[in-house]
This record gives sequence, structure tokens and C-alpha cells, in this order.
Amino acid sequence: MRIAVNCRSILLNNRTGIGRYTYHLLDALGKVDGHNAYSLYAPLRLFDRKRRLPDFPYKNFRRQVDRFHKGVGPADIYHVPCPDDIGHYEGKLVVTVHDLIYKTYPQAHTQQTIDLTERYMGQMVRRADKIICISDHTREDVHRFFDVPRQKTCAILNGVDHAIFYPIEDLAPAQAFLKTIGVNGGFVLFVGTIEPRKNLAGLLQAMGQLKTAGKKLPHLVVAGMRGWMMEKITPVIEQSGLKDRVIFTGFVTDAQLNMLYNTCAMFVFPSFYEGFGFPIVEAFCAGALVVASKTSSCLQISGDAALLVDPARPDDIAGAIMRLMEDAALAQQLRQKALARAKSFSFEKTARETVNVYEQLCPN
Repeated sequence: MRIAVNCRSILLNNRTGIGRYTYHLLDALGKVDGHNAYSLYAPLRLFDRKRRLPDFPYKNFRRQVDRFHKGVGPADIYHVPCPDDIGHYEGKLVVTVHDLIYKTYPQAHTQQTIDLTERYMGQMVRRADKIICISDHTREDVHRFFDVPRQKTCAILNGVDHAIFYPIEDLAPAQAFLKTIGVNGGFVLFVGTIEPRKNLAGLLQAMGQLKTAGKKLPHLVVAGMRGWMMEKITPVIEQSGLKDRVIFTGFVTDAQLNMLYNTCAMFVFPSFYEGFGFPIVEAFCAGALVVASKTSSCLQISGDAALLVDPARPDDIAGAIMRLMEDAALAQQLRQKALARAKSFSFEKTARETVNVYEQLCPN
């Protein structure tokens, strides 16, 4: 088969959710499928030199850079892993839906973003021969908001790169990194773009409650880029009395992120809505203690390896933090469960299930 894959989301190095999915899926497809021919389609502006396709070492991969809006061209299957314009392609179409945040949590987006995503997503869902959803929850959202037959969708969970996220034996480099960002001693970790949906405000309020109750408070390390409505976080920090306890790292490399997962007292992920929740699995890979929301996909991804909380209740988040700080037996149990849970996620598995979708659409 000739399979074209839209690579718009991996043309820059600083990749977040969809970009991570696309890059690691392609890399895994190259490892598990040497039979089919893959065309890496990159729609670029004529004079754009900042974006480029990453290099893959697979002989059945070819690069297809489109600077003149010609479209993807002939292919047996065109896989679009991010919301994008399908153009005039008329063959078999596979799309990946990561989330429907613009519908379920519209306050997280500008109206312009909502309108554009609605146009692309509506076109993709209507035209698709198969819709891959990255969690059961996302699949249910697709059927909740779009009139598509059940057999048109499937759930294929994301994987994780175990070569990037893993338990570190020698923590000396990690401790040296922590000193460069001003961390001494234990800390609570938050990972994600700083925007309302991620609910950093709820975590800050929870830690403020612990401080008011006289509890010994670790630092809060926030690893993530500034996002939508970031300016509303500063007043919450001041109101919670945490001005000297919060450290913003900005963007961190994967290696630095793994160091943070390995050295944190716990990782807290109180997001209101996730299509999957990459950071939960990444933290599991490092054997970190995890507090996660019991909403959206976080429930499925966490399994029994995390303490689950109501993200709308800061007191619930605070209670979970205290449980992990005070109950050593529970903490040890959850670390073991986290490492075991991490083993069930791999991009090789994701890739094999994706190839099965291709082969069902175009059987030899």
C-alpha cells in the first residue's frame, strides 16, 4: 500500500501532544512495518525555512514537501493525525481525533480557533473512512457531537517512548539540574501548557489550603509553556500565599522533564479535560507518584496507579497530596503500580493497531 501521512504537526522541534503522537507513531511504523510505502506529506509555505521534516532512517519512507499547494496526490490511504484541510484528496481517508476540547471546553479557545477547528474537524469526520480516537473517552465524544456510525470509529491508545521516560539510577545530573532552576528538597510537579483547562489554579488553591492548615509545604515546580489566559495565574499565587514557593521552568527538554518526573515528591495533574493525558503515562514510566483527575480520559489512562480527584474541588486535591506525603505504604504501592501500568503503553503497539486499520481499509 501507498500510505501518505500528514506531517504538519512535526515540522517544528518543540512538539506537544499531537506532534508527539505523530512523530512517535511514524517512528514506530518504520520499525514494525517494512512492507508498506509511506509518504511523509509536509504542506509548507514557499519561503518557510523554519519548518522542516524530521529525518527518519527507514527505506520505505519518502519525503513529500508541498510548497505550491498541490495536495497530497495519489495514495491508497491518507492519514491525517491533526485537524487540517483535506483538500481534493479522494482516496481512503484515516483521521486521528485527539480530543474535542473546542466543543467540551470552549472557554479554553478563542472564537477564531473554535471556528477553524470546527471547519477542519467537521470535514475530516464526514469524509473519513475510519476515525482513530486516542482514548475511549474521545471516542464517546466523537459520537456525542457527530452523527457517525459506530463501526466508523475505533480507539487506539497512544504509546510512550520508554527510551526517553524511564527510572534514572544515577540522580546526580538531575540534582544538578534542579539547582539551576532553584529547587532544593522535595517538590510537587505540574506539567502542561499554562491555560485554564489544565487547572493550575486549582492546584495552587489546594496548596494554599495546605499552607493555611500549617502543613510543611514543598515547592511547586511548573514545567510548561505560557498559554491562554496565563495572566490570571499571578493573582491566584498571591492570594494563596505561595509567591515564594512556585517555580516556573518554562519549556524543558525531554531529558530535563524525565529528571523532574524522577525527582519529584509527586506529580499532580488536575486537568479538567484531556483527550489522552501524555504526562500521566510519562510520570508512570519514571515511577512517580501521581495525583490525577477522575474526569475525561484521565480515568482510563490512570487505571489504579494514581490517586484520583475531582479537579473542581481544591480540597480534594489537597487531601490527595497529604495522603501521599503522610502514607509511606500507599506511596510505595502506587510507585510499583505506576511502573507496571507504564508497560502497557508503547508506540509499537499503537503502530501495529494502526497498520491493522490500514489493512482493513485496503486488504491485499
